[in-house]
Amino acid sequence: MSKLLENPVISPDIKNDWESWQTFNPGAILLEDKVHFIYRAIGEEGISRLGYAVSDDGFKIDERLSYSVYEHHIAHPSFNYYSFASGGSYGGSEDPRVVRVGEEDVLYMIYTACDEGLRVALTSIKIKDFLEKKWKWKPVTLISPPGEVHKNWVIFPEKIRGQYVILHSITPKVTVSYVDNLEFGDGEYISSFHDSQTRKSCWDTWVRGVGPPPIKTEKGWLLFYHAIDKRDPGKYKVGAMLLDINDPTKVLHRSKEPILEPKEQYENNGFKAGIVYASGAVVKDGKIFVYYGSADNFVSVAYADLKKFLDALEKEIKPELKRKVIKKKVK
Repeated sequence: MSKLLENPVISPDIKNDWESWQTFNPGAILLEDKVHFIYRAIGEEGISRLGYAVSDDGFKIDERLSYSVYEHHIAHPSFNYYSFASGGSYGGSEDPRVVRVGEEDVLYMIYTACDEGLRVALTSIKIKDFLEKKWKWKPVTLISPPGEVHKNWVIFPEKIRGQYVILHSITPKVTVSYVDNLEFGDGEYISSFHDSQTRKSCWDTWVRGVGPPPIKTEKGWLLFYHAIDKRDPGKYKVGAMLLDINDPTKVLHRSKEPILEPKEQYENNGFKAGIVYASGAVVKDGKIFVYYGSADNFVSVAYADLKKFLDALEKEIKPELKRKVIKKKVK
């Protein structure tokens, strides 16, 4: 017996208190030809924690752990207004982005920490431990300054001119920082800013932030981002751009229309209706898979042929992302 299974691919699980309310905004990484997810979850305590799942084909979840694999601890927990506004939790760890830099034996995870407002946090784990589900995360480092609100930062999956690259602003100018290493000492932060400038006569009037870590392609760095159209306020939509390989502050091409927007029921029925928030992307079997939070409640997937997607983006016509329907056996 079988039935059609549509998006979402990960939904809240009432059997697990820590993820019984919301599961959304996943980081994704391709290792050993499998897609591994670290996703944000909120449960009965109202704390944002991170869970783990894995897929063989990029669509169907083959394994999902019943316990959280990461939590951001603070000395004196209290209600965090910024955290509640950005997804509904009272505190914790939000919106992970997972990346491997080159052939290093480490995965870096950058996330939003509900710590003194919203700050950008960095941790890492050995790939061997990650694959063996030994959650030996390195002690967290806060890399954005105290007293400021920051989120949506990503690490590039390759060094440029021998340095690590962190993209920390895309509002709308693309701003990156180059660092020799990712070992931030006490009092060492990346200075960033939020440009209030709006774009005119376009769908992405207000660019909110970057999505998944950039993906290196033959045509440049493929970057997904979130934006709002002032003609359709209250909805997050996803766009794409190509950045110069050697100078990622240089935008080569930008989508003239959103490549993903909230149209489906599961994207408009949840904690925050009208939200599609891409935070993970991988290339597998010639396809680009984009993983996103829908309505701040679920994890969903969209995909496209990578070559066709890049060709359309280069020609600045709308690339097509499909939402997948798959068959799943039900016992």
